[in-house]
This record gives sequence, structure tokens and C-alpha cells, in this order.
Amino acid sequence: MARIIFAGYLVRYPLGGYAWQMAHYLLGFRSLGHDIWFYEDTGELNCDFAYNPLTNEFAPAYQYGITATTNFFRKIGFEDRWVFFDIARGLKHGPGAHRIETLLREADLLVSFGPVNRIPIELFRERPSIFIDSDPVYLQLKLAKGDKSLAAILDAHTLHFTFGENIGKAGASLPTGGYTWHPTRQPITMGIWESAESPGHAYTTVGTWYSKGRDLEYQGETFKWCKRSEWCRFLDVPSRTAKTFELAMDVDSVPGDVELLTAHGWHVIDPIQISIDPWRYRDYLRGSRAEFTIAKDMNVRLRSGWFSDRSACYLAAGKPVVTQDTAFGNILPIGRGLFAFQSMADILMAIDTIESDYEQHSRAAGEIAEEYFAAENVLRGLIERVGL
Repeated sequence: MARIIFAGYLVRYPLGGYAWQMAHYLLGFRSLGHDIWFYEDTGELNCDFAYNPLTNEFAPAYQYGITATTNFFRKIGFEDRWVFFDIARGLKHGPGAHRIETLLREADLLVSFGPVNRIPIELFRERPSIFIDSDPVYLQLKLAKGDKSLAAILDAHTLHFTFGENIGKAGASLPTGGYTWHPTRQPITMGIWESAESPGHAYTTVGTWYSKGRDLEYQGETFKWCKRSEWCRFLDVPSRTAKTFELAMDVDSVPGDVELLTAHGWHVIDPIQISIDPWRYRDYLRGSRAEFTIAKDMNVRLRSGWFSDRSACYLAAGKPVVTQDTAFGNILPIGRGLFAFQSMADILMAIDTIESDYEQHSRAAGEIAEEYFAAENVLRGLIERVGL
């Protein structure tokens, strides 16, 4: 058994999708017999603000997130294995508050989920450490443009993994930033998503509609991080399929977009009401008929192979997924339970195929999740690569 520190992001963004993303790692490592701790701090530049869904504001105020994290970890049986360090104020929270340095010095492995924490390298020198990139292409393009702060975080780790499973493969056009990227994907604790409920009637998804300031230029081209432009390419999906499509997204962040979507037959609901409670988020996915969703322009055009952690949860719940093609078909089986599209014709064929035998595609979705995303299998691969 190894002691593992999983450095993640939850107190500062206490919403359903993030909560389950963290939980799958924690519960998965525990199921493999490891002593796993959750760690989060405010040391990384631009990551010291926390989101409060009650006020819809970002501020260096963490009490809401601390309370939400405490309650969530208690419900999943993880109440005694976490710590949050407010570095600016010197305040430590959680059951590990008085032993942060000891935990870090005695741990066998550090797993950092993204560049959102800054653990002093001297506390982890001479031991293996993993960096997991869950936002591929954006990170590699930032490195290619010479982001020294980001490179410093990566350089503090011994192995680098990415959800962009095509990055670094022969023939791939994506830059690597000079790092060797090992493929990985979101682990899923399968039992959390099992449901005996009848399927709902709507194709749904949850996410962010528009984000400012994250588009990047590379080799004379602009690659978009936000998904709005991709959604607008497929506005006619509801009218072309006669099915119900519902978006739990902040569409109202762009004036006029709610009216635009509803005029084309989309249902738009408040994402915060779904995501503010991790269990409500889970039940929303489990109560859907299937997922229909879009990928970021940069992942689509540069063919990263990225696949959404949320979509993996839909699959685990036995919900078919129709999602934009990022070349993940190189890794995951498509055509039963999971469909990749590039065009409206692809979407129409996928919906017709699912509806022609829904039960078959529901079973296939669960089988894909079990084979490719089951937490024990995904995390065992990380541990074996490290050599523990």
C-alpha cells in the first residue's frame, strides 16, 4: 500500500462535475488499497479565487467551498482524509490541517490534477510525482508559446499524463511542449452511476457556454477554447430530429443566446441549480435519455483524442453519448452506445440508430464505461507506470 497525495480542485470550485471528478480518483485509489489524501492550496497564481454559486462571484473567500467540500466528503466516506491550505492567510482547514508537511514528506506519490496547486518541490524531492492534464491542447499550446510559469509546474513532476490521448503519437500535429505525454482518461467509480430508473425523454448536457480570454493563436491560426461557436454550428438539431434537447448551461451569459436557442427548439435551464449539489448533478445525468454535446474547437481541429469526464459518467449510467469528434475513435469503440459526429448527417444517423434499439445502446454505453473507464483499471495503469 502506498500513501498518495492527490492535489486537486474542489474548495475553489465546489460544483457537481468537479466534485465527482475528484471523488472518482479518491475512491478509485482507495479501492486499490492505497492510503489516499486530498490536498488543495491557493499557491498557484490566478488560482487563488474561489467560486461561490450562491452569489455567482469569484473572490478570495473560501468558507462556502470548505463547507461544501466537508459535506461532500462526509457523504462519500472520505471525511477524514483531506486538507485545504489558504496560503495567503496561513490558514489550514480539514482533518489534515495540522500535519500537511508530514503528509507530504511521508507520501510515496504525488498526483497533481492540473496546474492549480503549488506544492513546494523541496517537500517532494526524490519521489515520484504525476501531473495529469485534463484540459489538453490548451495546456500544450500555452507551453509552445513559452509559458514559463506553467513549465515550472510541469518540471516539478516526474511523469506527465494527458486526457488528449493522441498527443505525442506518430502523425499527430499537436505540439508537446517538449514533454513526454502518457495517455490517460477520467476514472469512474461505476457503482455511483448505476440506476434502476426508466430513461428520461431528453438528450441533455451540462457545461459552460462561453468563456472569455482563453482562445490561443498557434502557427498563425486562432484556436477557440469556448464551445459556443461549435454549438452554433448545430442549432437545427432539435428541429431535424423531433427529439427533446436540453442544455444546463449558462447560455444567458451572452445576451440574446437564450432566445436564439429556444427559437431553434432547445430547452435551456440554469446549470447552477443542477451543479450546486453533486447528488442532484448525478441524478440529472442518470435521469436523462442520453447525452448530446459539443467539444472545444481546439480539441476538434487538432484531433487531440480528448473525451469528456462528464460523458464518461453518462456512459457509466447506461446513457448513450453523441459527442463531437476529437479523434477519440482511435481509442474508444464507436457505433454502439457511443457516437462521434463531424456533421449534421452524422448526428441524425446517431440519433436514429440509438432510437431504433435504445436498450441495446444503453447496455453498450455501460459496457464501454466498464471496460475503458472503470477507476480500478485506469488508476492501476498510473501506478504501474510509476513503478509502485
